[in-house]
Amino acid sequence: MYQVEIVQATIVTPELLQSLMELNQAIPEFDNAYPMTEYQTRLSDKPMLALFIKVEGEVAGFKLGYERDNGQFYSWLGGILPEFRGLGLAKQLLQTQERWAKEQGYHQIEVKTLNRFTSMLKMLISNQYQITNLKQDTDKLELNKISLQKSLVA
Repeated sequence: MYQVEIVQATIVTPELLQSLMELNQAIPEFDNAYPMTEYQTRLSDKPMLALFIKVEGEVAGFKLGYERDNGQFYSWLGGILPEFRGLGLAKQLLQTQERWAKEQGYHQIEVKTLNRFTSMLKMLISNQYQITNLKQDTDKLELNKISLQKSLVA
C-alpha cells in the first residue's frame, strides 16, 4: 500500500500559483494551459481551495476550486499525473474537496468538463453529480462542454 497525503492551501501565494501552473502543464490532456493572469483573476479576493495529493512524498496531482459570485463552490481544475493514475487519487481529491466545501457552508459544487474526459465524467456521475447543461461544439463531439452539479445538503 502506498502512503498518500493530501495537502491543502487556502491562501494564494506566488509559490502556490507557480506550483499549480507547473502541475497543470504536466497533465498531457491539458493542451491549453492557462496563463498566470488567469489563475490570479480567478483566485484572488475570494475563498479558494487548492489540494495537492502526494504518493510516497511525490506530488501526484491536484484539485483547485473557488467561490463563485452566486455563493457556489466551483471546482475549476484538477488532474492526476499519468504515472499515478488508477490508484483512486482523483476520487480522494474529489471527496476531500466536497468535505471542505460542505464545512465552509457551501450548498453545492459545480464543475465543467469536456466529453473527451470520460474517466472524469464516470467519476463525477458515480459520485452523485448531475448534468445541468451541455454546450455543443460545432466541430467535434469530444469537445462538448458538460456542466454538472452536486448538492452538499444532506
